[in-house]
Amino acid sequence: MMTAISPIAPTLRPRIARARVARFATSNGARLGLVPVCFALIDDTLYQAIDAKPKRRPALGLARIMNIQSNANAVMLIDHYDEDWRKLWYVLVRGQARVIDAPDGEQLRAVAALRRKYIQYRTTLPLSQDAVVIALDAERLTHWEASSTDRSRRNRPQRRA
Repeated sequence: MMTAISPIAPTLRPRIARARVARFATSNGARLGLVPVCFALIDDTLYQAIDAKPKRRPALGLARIMNIQSNANAVMLIDHYDEDWRKLWYVLVRGQARVIDAPDGEQLRAVAALRRKYIQYRTTLPLSQDAVVIALDAERLTHWEASSTDRSRRNRPQRRA
């Protein structure tokens, strides 16, 4: 029996799970779309929901939804900025995005996880039980964290003359 290796390392899970906002990028092949999102991590999938904030179009008419329907490749950037640059980090998650627009077990788990993480989804902007959910199944990660702002020149690659 083959064991699947998780693309999200156990050491990165707490950092990703605690992050409050990410940037989600999609493309229809001609135009890129980038939006800030609230998200929840369950296993190797990042979930976001289309909430009740005012929008120009209904949920299924949003550019990110239509982009996913024509091109499932998507990325999510989760990062942390601090004035102390030794604390900077980011995780870039690449994968296939899916739209879940019918309440099922996965959609219900995602909505529950988002409600647990964000008090606003329980109080000021309640997240509907049947909210449209976007799932990003992680396939590949790139991550970086600052080890020190005082990097020595000798550690930099040398330029050829």
